[in-house]
Amino acid sequence: MIRDVERILLNEKDLEKIVEDLGARITNEYKDSDKPLVVIVILKGSLIFASDLIRRIELPLEIEFMKVSSYGAGTKNSGEIKIHLDLHREHLEDYNILIIEDIVDSGRTLSRLTQLLRNRNANNVKTCTLLDKPSRREVEFEADFCGYSIPDEFVIGYGLDFDEKYRNLPFVGVLKPEIYS
Repeated sequence: MIRDVERILLNEKDLEKIVEDLGARITNEYKDSDKPLVVIVILKGSLIFASDLIRRIELPLEIEFMKVSSYGAGTKNSGEIKIHLDLHREHLEDYNILIIEDIVDSGRTLSRLTQLLRNRNANNVKTCTLLDKPSRREVEFEADFCGYSIPDEFVIGYGLDFDEKYRNLPFVGVLKPEIYS
């Protein structure tokens, strides 16, 4: 797998620092809230990031999962969002919701999910992303908590994949273009 990596964008130490900073910011944001925090982990890409992040949030929290896709097996966003695993939690008005995503690209996925949860009367919906690619934005969207802004390159590792591979790399790297073209 390493030979498919053009270069390492964020090494393990970089990721640890980003996660630590995000955990502190999220803790600070919700520390005085009288509503419980529910973290929604977007599968599969954000699983590794979320696992590290929730251990850095120094507050009681609950964990839920959603599975959403917009890419299929390719590298281009299809423009269509599909919810494969939805929440089965009621009374969202009783909770602060924090959606954890691996990367914001077009902005469509998180824009749709935040609106969906607001339509379900969630008390408060915020988003956290490890990576942001603002140059690829197709809808107006900005995550509430962002770890690192990246250029328009295809990245893998630390949960991010290409065709279900490379998720287990301990860093975020740029995939060689000849692998996905």
